Amino acid sequence: MPSLRIAIGTLALLVAGHAGALARGDTPPDDLGLDAGGHHVHVGDHRGKVVVVSFWASWCGYCRKELPVLAGLQDAAGKDRVEVIAVNTMDDRDAYLAIRRRLKDVQLTMTRDASGSVGEAYGVRTIPHLFILDREGRIADEYSGYGEDSLQEIVDAVNREIAVPVTGS
Repeated sequence: MPSLRIAIGTLALLVAGHAGALARGDTPPDDLGLDAGGHHVHVGDHRGKVVVVSFWASWCGYCRKELPVLAGLQDAAGKDRVEVIAVNTMDDRDAYLAIRRRLKDVQLTMTRDASGSVGEAYGVRTIPHLFILDREGRIADEYSGYGEDSLQEIVDAVNREIAVPVTGS
């Protein structure tokens, strides 16, 4: 039995070591997957805007509720100030296309991370998982495994980031 406890303890340490791979102030990986047209989407393409990166999956009921709310936030703030990028992670092609059809009226940049490599580079271990990036592309906030009770906190965090004065060029 001691070897089982050691193995479980080691596994917990390995997972904990990866979970905090990115921290506030870090510059995350640039690659956010492929959009519907097969084009690569990069964080760097959105410098000067607050960027919300939401990792989601079709089986996540809360994610399907959250995406229209994030689209509304982007619309209210203006796409020139806030860009929401919804990264679908590890859904098979059919599930991804089906949910895209259901969300056809949601105006977000949606990408697909079929292999999970983008999520892995970001340290995503739970869905939903959301990052708020400042105008310089650094992590301002991170939310993981949250639900509806966190939505106002996320909106407030985005609004705080929008309110940060733009520094001179």
